[in-house]
Amino acid sequence: MKLHFIIILLFIQSFSSANAQKVKVMTLGTFHFAFYNKDIQKTNTEDQIDVLEPRYQKEIEKISGMISKFRPTIIAIEVDPDQQSKTDSLYKAYLNGKHELERSESQQIGFRLAKQFNLKSLFCVNDWGYLPSKINNVVYGNDTIEKQKFMDFFYNNPDSLLIVEDEILYKKEGILAELRNRNSEEFLKKDLGNYLISIFKYETADNAFFGVDFTTGWWYNRNLRIFRNIQKIPTRPDDKILVIYGSGHMNILNTLFDASPEYELVSTNDYLK
Repeated sequence: MKLHFIIILLFIQSFSSANAQKVKVMTLGTFHFAFYNKDIQKTNTEDQIDVLEPRYQKEIEKISGMISKFRPTIIAIEVDPDQQSKTDSLYKAYLNGKHELERSESQQIGFRLAKQFNLKSLFCVNDWGYLPSKINNVVYGNDTIEKQKFMDFFYNNPDSLLIVEDEILYKKEGILAELRNRNSEEFLKKDLGNYLISIFKYETADNAFFGVDFTTGWWYNRNLRIFRNIQKIPTRPDDKILVIYGSGHMNILNTLFDASPEYELVSTNDYLK
């Protein structure tokens, strides 16, 4: 009886220990190196930089070196899953010296680190969210009047603009200073607040929560789906995941990783000191 009890106790301890071991995750929030300008806030041409210039390439190499101390075994990037094959081909070409890194954080940092740690591929985990049908029919449907009202409020109403972000640092102080700022708790908290104003307050005659429902699908659902895509990546307890994404996503993703029983979120700025 005593031996039976000991065996059960050891099993419980072993099970608890296995479940207590979480996969470490670092989220690197960035500005978009290629300045796609697909977000609500656009970056004026005069405020953009060319990350392919020698001085910025040198700094990106330095930043990659700092992040490399995390020693990632998995890298997840802001690219749609249907682009996985193309991404794999570009990465393979890069490894073979047949592809020059493009102006994107996924390649400039992601490809560099993947090569350094002999990773076979990077994981494309992006998603664009899900809108309820009633919301989707207005935003993308054929009712041009309702659609125009929505778009005008979204893009042209001064009262709906997002909070102006801190001054641009990458031109004055460099990319590293910008990344440190964007990965600070203060920045992420303020950035989440942006999604609680603006289009969040939009109402229609028959739906006082139209803006709330839109934001739910456009932003919250989108990041939940991104998180789910990352969950689908096969992992071992000793894996370390580096997530390279636009910094705006980290106000949700960091909360999810921090709360998840499967992951241990590490401080990005501890590596960017």
